[in-house]
Amino acid sequence: MNAVTAATAQPPVAPSIAVRFCGLELSSPIVLLSGCVGFGEEYTRVEGFSNRDAGAIVLKGTTGEPRLGNPAPRVYETPAGMLNAIGLQNPGVDYVVSRILPTLDFSETRFIANVCGSTIEEYVEVTRRFDDSPIDAIEINISCPNIKQGGVQFGNVPEMSARVVEACRRVTGKPLITKLSPNQADIRENARGCIEAGTDAFAVINTVTGMAVDLASRRPVLGNGQGGLSGPAIKPIALLKVREVYEVAGPRRIPIIGQGGIASLQDALEFIVAGASTVGLGSALFYDPLLCRTINAGLAQYLGSQGLSAISELVGTLDMDVRAAGAAC
Repeated sequence: MNAVTAATAQPPVAPSIAVRFCGLELSSPIVLLSGCVGFGEEYTRVEGFSNRDAGAIVLKGTTGEPRLGNPAPRVYETPAGMLNAIGLQNPGVDYVVSRILPTLDFSETRFIANVCGSTIEEYVEVTRRFDDSPIDAIEINISCPNIKQGGVQFGNVPEMSARVVEACRRVTGKPLITKLSPNQADIRENARGCIEAGTDAFAVINTVTGMAVDLASRRPVLGNGQGGLSGPAIKPIALLKVREVYEVAGPRRIPIIGQGGIASLQDALEFIVAGASTVGLGSALFYDPLLCRTINAGLAQYLGSQGLSAISELVGTLDMDVRAAGAAC
C-alpha cells in the first residue's frame, strides 16, 4: 500500500442495528410487545434487564375507563405456546396519562401507547388523550381476540378496520400503528384499507384465537372460554402474514413490526427478511428476560458477516420466486 492509498483508505463501517421507524430513531429493531411488559416498569426489576436494550416498548392495552378484565383462569400454557384471556385489565387512560407516563424515563427508549376500545368513539377518545401526552407513537389494537365487544370484530372486517384507523387519524399527529389480526380471510385487503385510512405502520400479527379443554369438567380451561395463542406455535403463521402485508405495505414504504413466536436471533432475522422493519418480543421474555441483549449482539454480528451496514438493507430480501408447482395443502 503506497502513501496515498494509506492516507485515503477508510476503515470498514461497523454495522449499526439502529433503525428509523415512522420518523422515530430506535436504537434497536426490537420492540417489547403490549401486554408482556406491563406499563414499562415490570422487567426493570430483573437484574441485568434494561429498557435501553429495546428500541421501543409498547405499553399495556388501555381503554377509556378502567377494566377488571376477564374471570380466572386467564393464562394457560400449551405445547410451544401460551393462551391468554386477560381481557384488557387496565386502570383507564386518564390514570395512565396522568400517573404512569410521568414515571417513565423517555431517555431510555421509545414508548408506544396501545389503544383499545369497544366502540369507535372509545378508540378516538383514548387516542386523543394520548395525543396530548409525551408518548412517542400510538398503536391501535383492533384485533384483540379475548374481549367480547370491540377488538376482534373491528380487526376481522376490513371496512371496520379502516373506519377505526380513519377516525383515530383525525385526532392525532403522532405515528399511528395498526395491529392486525391473523384471524381474517385476507390480511392484505385489510392492510390496503388501513393504509388508505391513514395508518403509518403495522404490527403483524396479534395472537391467534384458540382454546383449551379441561376433560375433568368438560369445560374450557380459560374463564373466558377462548383466548389468544402466542409463542413459537404461531411463528409460521406470523411469518406468512408479515410477508403478505409487506407485499402491500413495502411499495408504500409503510414499516411493519413483525411479531409472533420470536424467541431467538434466527427468528428475528427470518421476520426481517420476510419484510419486518422491526421485531416484537413477547412471550419469550417470560422465560428469558435478557433476550433483547442476546438478539442485539447477534444482529450486529450477522450484519457484519453479510457485509451489510444496516438492518434496512436486509428488510424484505426474501426470495419468493418459488418455481415448484403445487397446492398449499
